[in-house]
Amino acid sequence: MNTESLKWLRFRLVTLLVFFVVLFVALFSRAIHLQIMSGKALKELAERQHTKTLQLPPERGIIFDRNGEKIAASLQVDSVCADPSKMARPADVAVRVTSLLNVDRQDVMKKLLHSKRFCWIARRIPSEQARQVEEANIEGIFLVKEPKRFYPNGELASQLVGLVGLDSVGLEGLEIKYDQYLKGTPEKLVWTRDAKGKMLFPRVEKASVSSDESVNLVLTIDSRIQHLVESQLKAAVQEKGAKGGLAIVMDPKTGEILAMANSPGFDPNALLTVSLENKKNKVVTDCFDPGSTFKPFLVAAALEEGAVRESDRFFCENGAYAIANRVIHEAKRKRHGVLTVHDILKYSSNIGSVKIAEKLGKEKFYEYIRNFGFGAKTGIDLPGEIPGLLRPVNDWTRVDAATIAFGQGISVTAIQLITALSTIANQGTMMKPHVVRALVDKKGQIIHEYSPTAVRRVISPDTARRLTAIMTDIVGQEDGTGKNARIESVSVAGKTGTSQKYDSARHAYSSERVKTSFMGFFPAENPQVAILVILDEPQKDRWGGVASAPVFKAIGEQILTCFKPYIRPNPLPETDREENTGVKLKLVNASASSDLSAPVAATGMAGNDESLMPDFVGLSIRDVLRKARQRGIEIKVAGNGWATQQRPAPGTPITRTTACSVLFSHGN
Repeated sequence: MNTESLKWLRFRLVTLLVFFVVLFVALFSRAIHLQIMSGKALKELAERQHTKTLQLPPERGIIFDRNGEKIAASLQVDSVCADPSKMARPADVAVRVTSLLNVDRQDVMKKLLHSKRFCWIARRIPSEQARQVEEANIEGIFLVKEPKRFYPNGELASQLVGLVGLDSVGLEGLEIKYDQYLKGTPEKLVWTRDAKGKMLFPRVEKASVSSDESVNLVLTIDSRIQHLVESQLKAAVQEKGAKGGLAIVMDPKTGEILAMANSPGFDPNALLTVSLENKKNKVVTDCFDPGSTFKPFLVAAALEEGAVRESDRFFCENGAYAIANRVIHEAKRKRHGVLTVHDILKYSSNIGSVKIAEKLGKEKFYEYIRNFGFGAKTGIDLPGEIPGLLRPVNDWTRVDAATIAFGQGISVTAIQLITALSTIANQGTMMKPHVVRALVDKKGQIIHEYSPTAVRRVISPDTARRLTAIMTDIVGQEDGTGKNARIESVSVAGKTGTSQKYDSARHAYSSERVKTSFMGFFPAENPQVAILVILDEPQKDRWGGVASAPVFKAIGEQILTCFKPYIRPNPLPETDREENTGVKLKLVNASASSDLSAPVAATGMAGNDESLMPDFVGLSIRDVLRKARQRGIEIKVAGNGWATQQRPAPGTPITRTTACSVLFSHGN
């Protein structure tokens, strides 16, 4: 081979090598671009081409009361879906489906004709219908499991708990307030194409373990107390011919709400039948003139400032007191002469209250009104709270200062009113009201506990004690306006109220349309329970002392009968008060027993020592049996309702042969 041929061959080899190097570099660069730089985008494109995804509503967390009773939970139920692409004759499918589900045939046909791959036919159907659909094996029709929110107790605490929509998103109450915690990660309904490009039947993809899970709520509410409060309130509304009513039970020392009732209520299980008005939790969303229930806060301010003493005497003008262009009258046209501060509150004198306010001064009065929490939101963990209506003191005329003294010309909410009352009961310290005790995960572990929060000191313990003594006479003495709230064997401090409703059409207060109220707490010497009852426009007995006070009494008596652990009749030394009494309910770890239905439990005097008989009083039959089983105690049950008596007594040593007889009653 000559030199020229060798050169030419070498040139061809070099050229070929360069070509392959360039080709390799190009392919390598393209691979890097596809796999690394554009990999994510291309993967998403491929998934869009080969799969179709629909999000299903997530399963929401459970809402428990303080004793572990379920108030709201989610159940897995069947929904009917359709894939029209798999139907040879959609019209025939529509006929068969509608005959099984009792739905509108035209509506089903419209969905089948206007949907390419997926449409809902019926959501969350009864199990019997689901079984029939499954057995029918209709082409292109399939069942998908969806969570359905269920409220086991129907109307119980309905405005407080709220409700959810068809998409499992909270709409009202705690369901919307804590929606971010209650809702979990949605599941996915996924369609995939096979090798020939044909769409397969959808599959459900569970959320990954690492995804955010829903958590459970543990409330301060006691469903047993809630039930009796709602029952008594409903009966009173019907008996008095009232438009509606409100009632709240609160622990004044912690701010925990034990019960919160609105009447009329609603059943959140029947979402489509619920009226907008009935959904409202009027305890926090509506305000009203408090009437005479406002007078204790005036007297508290005057006592605290030293403007008056209980024995100071005021002339009450024999029932008519002219201020500027207004004449102030007593309720029921009573004619009082000279009254002490004690008796002004005891007899609920409007004119006496006006004169105390004049002695105190409007600036100081306004300051204490604000300190008691009126004119501002309490911060309770519920949606829709309003601040009420309190005009700036600079806008007050002399008449305004006078009418506000007896609760007219100022608007408050029910939650403000009981929070202010509880401040007096709690030796002058205001506690922030709350309805959620803790967030608990699926294993029963406490994620976050909401501790009692002191807002501020409003009055001194001495002033609170002196005012409580006056309010105890309002109920305890025969000529007190609150005598109908008297409860045997326990001292009650309270105040009646009747407030006229403002008629916007007439621009005046109505003498026919009123709200009657009673608020109080007991035992007066060591308050454990505060209760507020309000009846809206009663047609019979239009005064707080005869309309609302008996409801307070009925609720209080049943709490004393059935829920003794809430009451400590005798004060204990301050250092022993919380540790030894068994009144305070404390959160415990439920995972030890793997029983998520009871994430909280009560601790009592005999509750900590497993060798001693526990205190069953106030517990349901189920709770008694569960508690007894944990300690190997045989239980003999008599009656229904909640435990009222037991033998042997709490604290008795437990032996192998120990059996306990427990008497249950509804407390009627």
